[in-house]
Amino acid sequence: MIGALNGIAHTPIINPLLVMVGGVGYRVAVPEHILNDIHADKPLFLYTHTHVREDALDLYGFVSPEELSLFTLLISVSGIGPKTSLTIVDRGASAVRLAITTADVSFFTSIPRLGTKNAQKIIIELKTKLGSIEELDLSQEHGETKEVLEALESMGFAKKEAYAALKQLTAGDLPVEERLRQALKLLSKK
Repeated sequence: MIGALNGIAHTPIINPLLVMVGGVGYRVAVPEHILNDIHADKPLFLYTHTHVREDALDLYGFVSPEELSLFTLLISVSGIGPKTSLTIVDRGASAVRLAITTADVSFFTSIPRLGTKNAQKIIIELKTKLGSIEELDLSQEHGETKEVLEALESMGFAKKEAYAALKQLTAGDLPVEERLRQALKLLSKK
């Protein structure tokens, strides 16, 4: 099994990549976000997963062990193949882990070729492996979500309660003020 590749990306930089290692070219499928950071004829290191099927031998590459670990967990879920898992990992390992631990089905159903049943299956099968919402440290949140959580906490709401309200908001790209206003509206109904 091939666990990592240390070589040079060959042009053109498209998915799957052609990585030259010691005179041998390996085709490696990678998450799309990686392609922006890869330059032809520059050194490249990828952690890889070798996926063996009856009719194929495919390589999947990742820039971090965390992405590789998440990919391995995702393909262990019945009905979730490596191509779908690669698309899920492309959303960001921390975002995927958060969606699993908070049971955010809509996060997964927004991914092409992934329906509600498979989204629920991912959450059910991987939630115990990643921990539950009680174990999740919400102070690890970044950016605008962290701002809104801190604002709600300063108003006396519990972290869990504030986070649950934020999770119910449908549009994640709202300005901070609007997210705070909508979260307060939801919290006042309880």
